Order: sequence, then structure tokens, then C-alpha cells
Amino acid sequence: MTFAPTISTPRLTLRHHVLDDFEPMAAHFATDWAQYMDGPVSKDKLWAWLGAEITSWQWLGFGSWAVELTETGALIGQVGINKPPRFPETEIGWCIFPEAQGKGYAFEAATAARDWAFDTKGLTTLVSYIDPPNASSIRLAQRLGATRDDAALRPSEGDLVYRHTPEARL
Repeated sequence: MTFAPTISTPRLTLRHHVLDDFEPMAAHFATDWAQYMDGPVSKDKLWAWLGAEITSWQWLGFGSWAVELTETGALIGQVGINKPPRFPETEIGWCIFPEAQGKGYAFEAATAARDWAFDTKGLTTLVSYIDPPNASSIRLAQRLGATRDDAALRPSEGDLVYRHTPEARL
């Protein structure tokens, strides 16, 4: 079985998902907070999503990480490099729980995941599919050095596509 590698940043630990992550994630995904991720999301749908993201490590060599605060071990969200069948390209995505937002954790986690994808997996491009009203994700993609790519294919007609390249890293 292939597991996500553990990545440490100054404040965060990106690690393989464990069963204990499910209930806190389900509590958040069941709310309107998940509106930009086709939510609210039922426990059954979240179970399938997480199962696919965990299995992605075996099948593709990348997937999602749980993001926790190193100091306390508190789960604060997830970040991932994913390519489910409906995605035209490999995506970097992130979700940080509301109580942990506004502290730079999403930038820190996404930077670590993006750099791992480019430096360890040798990927040459990633995209972020973002719902247009999700202004905070658009700002994060731009802060990461991504540029809008209106010519890119997308999984949903209304998605914006932000392209990340190794050369654009800040």
C-alpha cells in the first residue's frame, strides 16, 4: 500500500488521511462552507471522495493530504494533487476549515504540495479549478503565482482555471 509522504512546513504537517479525519471533515462538509465544493456534502459522498483521494496514492502516486497544526495536531483541512476521471488535468486544490482561515495556512500547505508535485513527481503544470464566486481561492491561486487560463478545459462549464507552473513560483 502506498501512503502519502509526510511533509512538514514551519507550522503544518501534511500527512496521509486516517479514519479519525472523517468525522471532523464530515461536520464541515455538511455545512454551507462547502458551497464551492458542490456542497453541502453528505457523509456518503464525502466517504467516496476521501476514498478516491486516498486510493489515488496507489494508482497515480499522488493524492490528498490531511493538514494539521504541528504544534497541536489539530486537523484544519486538506490539500491535494488530484486527477479524478472528470478532471481534464491534474489539479492542486485546498480547503482549510473556517476556524483556521485567515492565518496563511492555505498558502503554506498549497505551496508545500505544489513544490512537492513539481520537485518530487516532476509534474510540469498543475491547475486549480475554482468556482468564480470563491474570491479567497482566486486570491490564493494568484498569490501562489498561478495565472488564469481561459483556454483550458474544465470539469464544469463555469469553473475558472488557474495554471501553476514551476517557473511561476514566487
